[in-house]
Amino acid sequence: MDDIDHRLLALLRTDARQPVASLSAALGVSRSTVKARMDRLVETGVIQGFTIVLQAEQAQNAVRAVMLVEVDGRAADRVMQRLRGFPEVRTLQSTNGRWDMVALIETATLTEFDETLRRVRLLDGISSTETSILLSSHKGGTFSLP
Repeated sequence: MDDIDHRLLALLRTDARQPVASLSAALGVSRSTVKARMDRLVETGVIQGFTIVLQAEQAQNAVRAVMLVEVDGRAADRVMQRLRGFPEVRTLQSTNGRWDMVALIETATLTEFDETLRRVRLLDGISSTETSILLSSHKGGTFSLP
């Protein structure tokens, strides 16, 4: 990937529905170049798909938080499987360092958020969690992990 690919991805993150003509003008390359690069990025798996964000998912009152999870011993697979079943867990990543997993949690209310935290903390195999509520976005809209 070169600078044009990175700039193309940045434009698509902002609005994936931009016409190829607009993308080519912004990048200073031909439409066929933009189309070929987009096709290649999809074929090679750099772009995994295109999505939409519904108005309900951007509700001002939604409670969003990042939860860091420490797992006991060899319980990571079991805990990961259980957390995948929580509809409030929007994304789930394994990581290294002090924490074993990072989860993005989203609920409609603080009461639902509190209940979700309680249920997560009761899971066998979780030794510790640390959660930070996301207060506002300053770049890129809704926070999400790849």
